[in-house]
Amino acid sequence: MLAKLKAMFLYFNEVVPFRLVPALITTLVLILLLLTPCPQGLDPKAWHLVAIFLTTIVAIILKVMPIGVMSLMAIVIVSLSQVTSNSSKGAITDALASFANPLIWLIVVAIIISRGLKKTGLGKRIGLMFIALLGKRTIGIGYGLAICELVLAPFTPSNTARGGGIVHPIMKSIANAFNSDPAQGTQNKVGTYLSLVNYHANPITSAMFLTATAPNPLVVSCVEKATGHTLQLTWTTWALCMLLPGLVCIFLMPLVIYWLSPPELKATPNAVEFARTELGKMGHLAAGEKVILGTFALLLILWANIPAMLFGPAFLLDATVVAFVGLFALIITGTITWDDALEEKSAWDTLIWFGALVMLAEQLNKTGVVKWFSDGMRDAIIASGMGWFPAAAVLLLVFVFSHYFFASTTAHISAMLLAFLTVGAQLLPAEYVVPFMLIMTAGSAIMMTLTHYATGTSPIIFGSGYVTMGNWWRTGLVMCVVELLVFAIVGGMWWKVLGYW
Repeated sequence: MLAKLKAMFLYFNEVVPFRLVPALITTLVLILLLLTPCPQGLDPKAWHLVAIFLTTIVAIILKVMPIGVMSLMAIVIVSLSQVTSNSSKGAITDALASFANPLIWLIVVAIIISRGLKKTGLGKRIGLMFIALLGKRTIGIGYGLAICELVLAPFTPSNTARGGGIVHPIMKSIANAFNSDPAQGTQNKVGTYLSLVNYHANPITSAMFLTATAPNPLVVSCVEKATGHTLQLTWTTWALCMLLPGLVCIFLMPLVIYWLSPPELKATPNAVEFARTELGKMGHLAAGEKVILGTFALLLILWANIPAMLFGPAFLLDATVVAFVGLFALIITGTITWDDALEEKSAWDTLIWFGALVMLAEQLNKTGVVKWFSDGMRDAIIASGMGWFPAAAVLLLVFVFSHYFFASTTAHISAMLLAFLTVGAQLLPAEYVVPFMLIMTAGSAIMMTLTHYATGTSPIIFGSGYVTMGNWWRTGLVMCVVELLVFAIVGGMWWKVLGYW
């Protein structure tokens, strides 16, 4: 009997399109939550919505199926269970409402635009140019990779595509040029150091621009809700607030990693020759690359609201409108085709899972769940007798370091950020609410430093074999603390200069 059950289990585990054990665990979580009595202060339907939300997060963490499928599951369950409405029509309307959110479309369109970097080869060219300029020493190559990340970040909302798809192949090519190869046991020559710099530039740049990683618009939404719509982080506001602390982190990061994991080969004059050779093979800027450069310049000018500053508020354009203008310009010039747009699976995948998670967050807020949870957390902190400053520090540190338990920044932000921001807004003196929101905003990206599964970029770079798990986690912890301190101290002073507190 046991043999038959085992054979049946193995059969289903091979043929079903999901991971069977994680699926069973997720189903058990849903059943247990639904059987749990509704907590005092919540409506039964609101508790059922909590059960759906937490089950979705567990399914994403356990990787039962791709995140898009799990998000589609949430849409289906919300619609069938009618936890947000008294009719299926009302429920499906609620479930699909967030797909009209302009911020979601900003990310989708920007991902499609970033395809042009790969298609034209401009992303590779930019990376090689910085290596040619800074590559005489290993630390210089590190700065070249970091600056390449910084230049690409405003236009590549997939941090995985940027760090893992564009910068990482350049990094591996340089390491191989110096015979630094994990297969040969020579990874410590330059490869370990460059891999760590390649990765740790990614969370920093993700914190610096609204369009640098997909979950950032969700952060904007949470901040807006938690502050009662008094703080609205536009593309320009976000970039300005994160500029100085972000640049300080970019400057310090290669130095700190050089101290933590020094390369065996300090001088690398051949890197300059390698980069120049590769640039020579690429030749002069192609027409497509010139169009991409022009389009990116236009996007930056419009996102920075320069026309509005020069000619008045009539020329102010929403960031999503600007993104659509950029996409249309690339398509009508033939730089990317409509088929390219349709084939950009990550964009359409993001539309589904991001829309579903935003919907769940919005419905949890509408049904009073977030208020109920944040009130309970607030009351517990007040009962402890904790002052507002240690309370803010606890909220920040618990939120950031709980990322050890998450394999998705989006899942983490969806599950926890709004409640933590709401508690902070209630406990802190009014003049310190904005800097708290800004440090939490930075923390939502900085937490990606911690583990080799923290975000989509990490398994790509970790999987190349240059860095051991122990070194990855040790470096990640140190960099997380360093970057939090930079954003708290330098960022705090910078935000004071900008008049945010």
